[in-house]
Amino acid sequence: MGCCGKMICSGCVYAFRSRATKKEHDVCPFCRTPPPKTHEELIKRLQKRMEVNDPQAIQNLGNHYFNGGFGLPRDYTKASELWHRAGELGNATAYCNLGNAYRNGNGVEVDEKKFRNYYELAAMGGSSLARYNVACFEAHAGNMDMERALRHYVIAVRDGDSYSLKNIKLMYKEGDATKEDYDKALRSYHAYLDEIKSTQRDEAAAAGGTTFNDENKYLL
Repeated sequence: MGCCGKMICSGCVYAFRSRATKKEHDVCPFCRTPPPKTHEELIKRLQKRMEVNDPQAIQNLGNHYFNGGFGLPRDYTKASELWHRAGELGNATAYCNLGNAYRNGNGVEVDEKKFRNYYELAAMGGSSLARYNVACFEAHAGNMDMERALRHYVIAVRDGDSYSLKNIKLMYKEGDATKEDYDKALRSYHAYLDEIKSTQRDEAAAAGGTTFNDENKYLL
């Protein structure tokens, strides 16, 4: 949220809205700030959060420059600068975005050494997507280090990455992982699902999802 810097799950949004008055319906469930009325107001809120070194706000602003959204010009260089700053402040997603930029050549020259480095930094910071990408590179690189790839997939599964679980199953079918490896990964994935399960989230999903309008929602 650009107002308070909090990330709020769908279950909490649903719980708040289910008891909120019509006037309160679109305010932030955490700090009760009304949504911004203009794109300019949203950007100002993010910039204010940047002043206190909020890594998520910095990463979000980088996303807006990358996409050219919310009234900002598309500027890959500015996006990369902001992602780098957010990454140094501990935002793993920002490092993953930098990895994507160097992998796809978005505003920078394609550089395998750099994109792998940023993916690895993001993985160490807790990004399951980056961990999945690192595992894929290990599995498909020239040396095809399947043992190392499996280790990365296993860690990503613990963080709830379903694609890593599917790849471990595929490795088992192809003889690159054991049945025990797959069974352990499956148990880890179900343990993750149990950990994040809540009645409120289930109700939000059954209601078709709960999101804010485009000016107020958290941008991945």
